[in-house]
Parts: sequence; structure tokens; C-alpha cells
Amino acid sequence: MSMYVADHMTRDPVAVGPDLSIAEARSILASRDFRHLPVVEAGGRLVGVVTDRDLRSAYPSTVLPEDRRRAALAEVERTPVRRVMSPDPAVLSPLSTLDDALVLLDRLRVGALPVVEIGGRLVGILSIRDLIRAYGRLFGLGEKGGALVAVRDTGEADLLTRIVHVLEREGVSFTRLVRPGPEAGRGRVYVRVRTLNLRAVHAALAAAGLEVVTEGRPDVP
Repeated sequence: MSMYVADHMTRDPVAVGPDLSIAEARSILASRDFRHLPVVEAGGRLVGVVTDRDLRSAYPSTVLPEDRRRAALAEVERTPVRRVMSPDPAVLSPLSTLDDALVLLDRLRVGALPVVEIGGRLVGILSIRDLIRAYGRLFGLGEKGGALVAVRDTGEADLLTRIVHVLEREGVSFTRLVRPGPEAGRGRVYVRVRTLNLRAVHAALAAAGLEVVTEGRPDVP
């Protein structure tokens, strides 16, 4: 399991051409239960993305008189998606990392990003749901025996090395070791371990002169 988008994206996603009607695009989204449709030209080159929000926004207001609303509705449903799609969307590459994807999804406040190869050919799509699943698999979230341990950060340069040495000596596997800045981490180092004997891990760390932080659990991420 890697940190690269290629290993976690949805491959060969459903895509539509720019001349597909809004009504057809809306039907595809409803039948597939997703919210983003990549729009591609011949050869699979990505030219845009249309979302369920784009499609909803194109439809006439319900406060219009009925005759005007029916006429507007017929016109909208014939309109090609190129008229409402977001052109030149932000994209990921297969070699983008999950962390790259997280930053971009958060910054753009979108629910999914197309994944393209060099030349712009669509090869996948990565949604927030895909990202959550990926982090869950990578870091053992929800697994039996998975736990987060917090160690007081004394500022020593070799602190991480000492923690790793203890875990390796005890035969305890771990999936992430994080040393945030002092303000963000409240002076702690966090390590996610996989063990059914957490008490023994605490004891081994303490025996090595490391302080396990157990108070104030609600503020531990």
C-alpha cells in the first residue's frame, strides 16, 4: 500500500463528452449516485468537470410562471454540458501523494479531483471518500489493536529515534509518527501503534525515560 494517488483513485471513471445534454448528464449522476462527471474530448483528454450543483443551478426557478418555466426547462435540458461545466479544472497526477490531494481538496473546497496523465488524458478520479478510505487502510484506523500514543516532546533532537528504538525492540508495529510544531502539537509526539497490549507499550516507553501523556485525552487528535 503506497501514498500515491494511483493506488487509491477510482480508475477509468464514467466520463461524458462536451455535447451531452444537461438532462442526460443529470440522469447519469442520479443513476450512479455520484456528484462529479469528468468531461472529455475524443481520445480521453480532460476538458472540464460538471457537478450535480452545476446541473441544479442551470434549471429554472420554481417561482416562474408555469408556462415560462416549462419553456425554460425544455431549453435547459437540451443545453450541452460544455455550457455549464467548469473548464480547465484542477487535477492530480497518478504520482501525486495523498497529502497533495488532501491539501488541494481542502483549498478548493471540492469533493473530488480528476487524475490525468501527461498530455491530459483522464485515467481516474479521487474523491474525499476515496481519500478517507486510503488513510484508514494506510494507518490502520479502526483496526483491532490500533491506538494512538502521545509522548511528551522534550525538544531533544534524537527523540523520534528513541521512540522508534523502543517500539522495534518490543516488536510493536506502527503506521505513523508525527512531531507537530510546539503550538499545534501541544508539546507532544504522536505515534499510531498496532498492539493488543497498550499498557506494555506505555511501560516500555516510560522505562526508556520517555513520558507518555495520558491526561487531557479529548484534545488528542
